[in-house]
Amino acid sequence: MTRLYIAEKPSLGRAIAAVLPRPHKNHDGYIEVGNGDIVTWCIGHLLEQVEPDAYDEKYKKWNMGDLPIIPLQWQLAPRKSASKQLSVVRKLAKKASEVVHAGDPDREGQLLVDEVIDYVKLAQSKKANMQRLLISDLNPAAVKRALGKMRSNRDFIPLSVSALARSRADWLYGMNMTRAYTLLGQKGGYRGVLSVGRVQTPVLGLVTRRDDEIANFVPKPFYEVFALIPYQDIMIRARWKPSDACKPWQDEDGRILNRQLCENVVGRIKGQPAEVTESERKETRQAPPLPYSLSALQIDAAKRYGMSAADVLANCQSLYEKHKVITYPRSDCRYLPVDHFRQANDVCQAIANNAGELSNAVNGADTSLKSKAWNDKKVDAHHAIIPTPKAVNAAALSSSENKVYQLIARQYLMQFYPPAVYSEAKLAFTIAGGLFIAKGRQLMSPGWRELLGRNDSTEDKDLADKVPPLEKGTVLTCQDGEIKDKMTEPPKPFTEATLLQAMTGIARFVSDSSLKKILRETDGLGTEATRAGILDTLFKRQLLMRQGKSIHATEAGRGLVYALPDEATYPDMTAHWEHQLQDMAEKKCAYQPFMDALQSRLLLMMDNVRQSEVPPSLRELKSPEPFKGGKKRRYRKGTAKSGSKSTASAGTRKATKKKAG
Repeated sequence: MTRLYIAEKPSLGRAIAAVLPRPHKNHDGYIEVGNGDIVTWCIGHLLEQVEPDAYDEKYKKWNMGDLPIIPLQWQLAPRKSASKQLSVVRKLAKKASEVVHAGDPDREGQLLVDEVIDYVKLAQSKKANMQRLLISDLNPAAVKRALGKMRSNRDFIPLSVSALARSRADWLYGMNMTRAYTLLGQKGGYRGVLSVGRVQTPVLGLVTRRDDEIANFVPKPFYEVFALIPYQDIMIRARWKPSDACKPWQDEDGRILNRQLCENVVGRIKGQPAEVTESERKETRQAPPLPYSLSALQIDAAKRYGMSAADVLANCQSLYEKHKVITYPRSDCRYLPVDHFRQANDVCQAIANNAGELSNAVNGADTSLKSKAWNDKKVDAHHAIIPTPKAVNAAALSSSENKVYQLIARQYLMQFYPPAVYSEAKLAFTIAGGLFIAKGRQLMSPGWRELLGRNDSTEDKDLADKVPPLEKGTVLTCQDGEIKDKMTEPPKPFTEATLLQAMTGIARFVSDSSLKKILRETDGLGTEATRAGILDTLFKRQLLMRQGKSIHATEAGRGLVYALPDEATYPDMTAHWEHQLQDMAEKKCAYQPFMDALQSRLLLMMDNVRQSEVPPSLRELKSPEPFKGGKKRRYRKGTAKSGSKSTASAGTRKATKKKAG
C-alpha cells in the first residue's frame, strides 16, 4: 500500500515529508519516505486554460465577427514550465494505491490539485477514496495535527466546482470583452489592448469616477455655529445642532449653507440662559483589533510603509514558505481556532527572538487573556495570519520581510493586552430654544494601544477642560456665539491603502440593498489571493497610474470606462456572480444554469458592440509606449495589432491568479 500526497507547491510538500517516517530519499520532483509513502507537488498551476486558437485556428486573428468565443468542450494544457512535473505526478498517481489532496486551504487550492487529478485520469476507485489534507501552518507540530484530521476529498467537490465556474466564467467574460473593446479602440486608432475583466474593470471604474469627482468638484462655503459658555475658569464651546426646520438651508450632509441664518442664531443666543438638558459621562472600552487577514495586512502595510499589495503578498509568501515564521498568508479570515490558544507562550517567545524591537511588547503581554479572536465558529478552511512558534536568526529576514513580520506579530500580541479605556462626556444645552452640544473623549488607559507606538491625537488631553461635570438642570449664561467659516473639500484620490479598503468594502459604493448584503458577505471585489494581482495588471496594462502615493486612471483607462456599459464598470455584476458561486460551493446552486446565463448575456453584449460606432472616448487615444531596453518589440507586452497573431493576448490570460511554487 503506497500513499501519495500531492501538495500545491514544493515548500508544502517538503513540510509534509518532514513529519513522515525517515529515512527519506529525494528524487526529481518527489520525496520517498521511510514507510514507502511518497510526497510530490504541483508548482502552482500545472495546467492552464488553452488559448482560443487551440479551439480553432481562426481565433489567432482577432475578429469582431467571431465573438463571443464559447468553447464547446473546455480544454486544459500543461504549462510549459510545468510539463515535466506533471509527468512525475501522472506516473506516481497511477502507481499509488491511495492519494491525498494537499492543495492550499482555499477555493483555488482545491481546484488546482483536483484539475490535475482529472487530467491524469486517476482511477475512479482512487478518486472516490481520496482524502483532503488542510494545512495552514508549515511548522512540524501543525502539519502533524493536520495529518490527524484529514477529511474525505468528496466533501470539497462543491468548492472545486465553484472555483471551476469562476475560472471559466472569468475566461469567457475577459476574453470576449477584451477582444471586443480592443478592436473597437483600434478602429479609433488606439494600438494597444483595452483589457476588460469582471473584477479589474469595476476597480478601474471606481478610480475613474473618483478622479471625475475631484476634477468636477466645485467648493462651496458652509458654516458652523458655537455657543461660548463660561464656567469657572474655562470656556465651554457647544456646537449648534440645527432643528428640522433648518433643513432647507442644509446640504445632504447636514451642513449649514446660509450664513445669514447662522448670524441670526448668534444674535439670539448672546447673553441668554444656557440650561443643561442632558449630562452624560461614561467609561467605554475598546477591544484590540483582530489579527490580520491578507487584505487587512496589505492595507496597514500600505499606510505605514507605503508597500504595494503585491510586495506585501510576496513578503508573506517568503515568511510562510522560506522562513516558516507565519501561518498561511492568503487568508480572508481574522479569527483563530481555540486550539491555537495553547501555543500563545511559544509564539510570543518566537516573536521576542525574531523581532527584538517587540521584546518589550512580549514582556507586557498577558497570555492568560483571551480576546474574541479565538472563535472556532468563525474559522473554516483557514484562520487569521499569525506568527508561528518557530524562532529564526532575525538577520535572515530582509528589511521588507521584517516590516511585514512585525506588523503581523504586533497585531497578534495585541490579543494579550487589555482593552483601551476611554472616558466620554457629553453636555446638551438649550439656549433660546436651540440645541447646543459639547462632547469629548479622553484616553484613560491605553491597554493594547501601547503597541501602536504613536500618540493618539484624536483624544482630548484633559476632558474636564472641555466638558466639565455639570448636573442636568444647571443654568449658565451664553456669553457669545461664534461662526466658523468653512469650505467643502473634494474627495481625496485613491492610494494603494484606500483602494484596497474600497475593494474589500465595495458594498459602500452600491445603492441596491440586496447587493450590499451580498458584497459584505463575500468580502468585496476580488479575493485575498487576487487583489494584488488585479491592481498589478491594471498598472501594467497602463489603465491605472501612480502619481506619488495617489492612484489615478490613465487616459486609456478613462476612455475604456466611458465606452463600456455601466454593468461592466460597477461591482453589481460581481455581486451577482459571487452570490451564485458561493451558493455553488454550498450546494445551493448548479454549475450549468450559471454558465448558460453568462453565455446568453455575452451573446447580447457582443451584438451591442458590433452594432455600435466607435465611442468618442476611444477616439484619438494616445497608444501605449513600447518597452525601452531588452529585445526590440513593436508593442508593449499584452498588446496586439488588429489581425495579428498575438501570443500575449491580455484578454485571454486566465483571470484566476496562478500561484508560484
